Amino acid sequence: MHYRTLGKTGLKISEVGYGAWGIGQSGWIGADDDQSTKALHRAIELGVNFIDTALAYGDGHSEQLVGQVVRARSEPVYVATKIPPKNGIWPAPRDIAVEEAFPGSHVRQSTEQSLRHLGLERIDVQQFHVWSDQWVGHGDWLEVIQALKQEGKIGAFGISINDHQSENALSLIETGMVDTVQVIYNIFDQSAKDALLAACQKHQVGVIVRVPFDEGGLTGRVTPETKFPDGDFRSHYFRGDRKSQVYDRVRAIANDLQISLEDMPEVALRFTLSDERVSTVIPGMRSIRNVERNCQVSDGLPLSQAQLNLLKRHRWDRNFYQ
Repeated sequence: MHYRTLGKTGLKISEVGYGAWGIGQSGWIGADDDQSTKALHRAIELGVNFIDTALAYGDGHSEQLVGQVVRARSEPVYVATKIPPKNGIWPAPRDIAVEEAFPGSHVRQSTEQSLRHLGLERIDVQQFHVWSDQWVGHGDWLEVIQALKQEGKIGAFGISINDHQSENALSLIETGMVDTVQVIYNIFDQSAKDALLAACQKHQVGVIVRVPFDEGGLTGRVTPETKFPDGDFRSHYFRGDRKSQVYDRVRAIANDLQISLEDMPEVALRFTLSDERVSTVIPGMRSIRNVERNCQVSDGLPLSQAQLNLLKRHRWDRNFYQ
């Protein structure tokens, strides 16, 4: 496993982290606690030392599983979690006051609740689960964040940028108030390269990449015939003819690179890690098999410049979350 510095936090974290949404038993259907726990243990055995979860994942179930495993390990493991917006609106719409989403009392209450779920004394990276740059300079959230840092209850503060809105954090980054940003960045959604990654590098803000597989689309395993369980959010994400659109585009990527569809998960992860400004990528990994497959990509070998040039042509600006 290779490690990178998480911005100005100074934390040396595994470049392949663990995304724990899928183990929370909400959104992604089919997780088994025993299998999820074994996958977490295996990830740590292979050198993963950064786990990203959230209070909203299964109403804290993901946090509880993560805490159970982290407390059982002797290796240092850094845990990041997220505070849901009080108004329950994802993503943050324009012209909503920060007091509706992240009043200081809600920030503190949520942090205390996450600490109880995790069974830990400190959250290494506490994040807002949505963000709007209109909130810079407003509300009492920053005062509470600073107090939580002084109390030792959180180490660093970050935000999770709204889906496909990579520039909706530039103002916050420039203030120096934020330590990390979490953003969608993959072969299809390359918008982080437009301005965000450069701003993060300039201000020493750590970059946590989520959705490297486009919710599974870039693995090559989503075909026009794929069916998702009832209640699984992917049935909405890939509704209508979207499965066909994705499958055709993924085959075009494989043809351009002269690889098989089976190689697409590796290529998708290598794409994100080929940019040195990325601190870590956090794929969901609910099985030991997926943990071992993803961790193998951390070998220090980026894609070639020729491959990256080919992949630039496969940028696809759209929003399947809507």
